[in-house]
Amino acid sequence: MQISTSVPGLNIRSANIHDCPAILGFIRELAEYEKLGHALVATVETLQESLFGDTHYAEVLIAEFEDSPVGYSLFFHNFSTFTGRPGIYLEDIYVQPPMRGKGIGKSMLSYIAKLAVDRRCTRLEWSVLDWNEPSIQFYRSIGASPMDGWTVQRLDGQALTNFAARFHLKRVIL
Repeated sequence: MQISTSVPGLNIRSANIHDCPAILGFIRELAEYEKLGHALVATVETLQESLFGDTHYAEVLIAEFEDSPVGYSLFFHNFSTFTGRPGIYLEDIYVQPPMRGKGIGKSMLSYIAKLAVDRRCTRLEWSVLDWNEPSIQFYRSIGASPMDGWTVQRLDGQALTNFAARFHLKRVIL
């Protein structure tokens, strides 16, 4: 699927398995921008398996400007028990620095919002680093609002493994 946008020269398309090296490259650039390069452990192989394997855990869009990939977005469905409907969680949206300010990120984000509406989702949510003031200002300009009073919690690495080991299965009832 390829979508022409109102931005001259910009198309948005669904990623395919052959895009995994480019996706990883964008993830690497984003990680460096966010000062989190040390945390990057994804590989082309893990992306191929997670995005295009038996279970597709997320969807990826590629932004192409004049037929060259210049950015990506990765998102997946979540669920709101309060609304009883799905939502979309935007994990990443990234446009290479020389291409910023041309409406590419805004086009990708508005397309994902359209997908959310078309899929009868009640929310489109994402996180932004506290220090990323340009992004925060952009998100405010499109009507996004912060979720005051909420703090993200995370179990990962050894803490996740340790806590999972605390579960003891007594028996399985079929």
